[in-house]
Amino acid sequence: MNKTWVRLRPVLDGDLAMFRRFATEPGLAGASWTGYQEPNGPARRFANDGYLGAEDGRLMVEADETAAGFVHWFAIGSGMAQYWGIGIVLLPEWRGRGVGWRAQTLLCDYLFASTPAQRVEARVQPENIPEQKALEKVGFLSEGILRSAEFRDGAWRDVLIYGRLRGDR
Repeated sequence: MNKTWVRLRPVLDGDLAMFRRFATEPGLAGASWTGYQEPNGPARRFANDGYLGAEDGRLMVEADETAAGFVHWFAIGSGMAQYWGIGIVLLPEWRGRGVGWRAQTLLCDYLFASTPAQRVEARVQPENIPEQKALEKVGFLSEGILRSAEFRDGAWRDVLIYGRLRGDR
């Protein structure tokens, strides 16, 4: 079995169709679906800053030279206390193939190399065991539970917090 080749790259105009799909196809993002989103929002954001803003951004995940999904980051806190929250969304056909943990490793490497942030944080649903394992593989440590922190599927649900510090593995 060949190893899947994974890289991150900036968003291109041709990637906007995938973003529209995630905004308008229930379930495509898995359990992260939070309802319909405005389908032209991705094009407006791309025209504004190419998804490379000072407070947040996206990079495409390519697996074997195919757009497999995207990673994103967003600022938490401010000033010297600012750090990054991250997330990943992969198309269903790329899940469970080792693409996610590799992409998240590359994103952490990028954020630690290009910003002074000391911390990167990820939040995951308690039932999403594969993502918990992926985060641990990337070097994140489980830090606790935020009770009733996410509204999904008509109910408030708990979220697990994972953190990785500059200098961790």
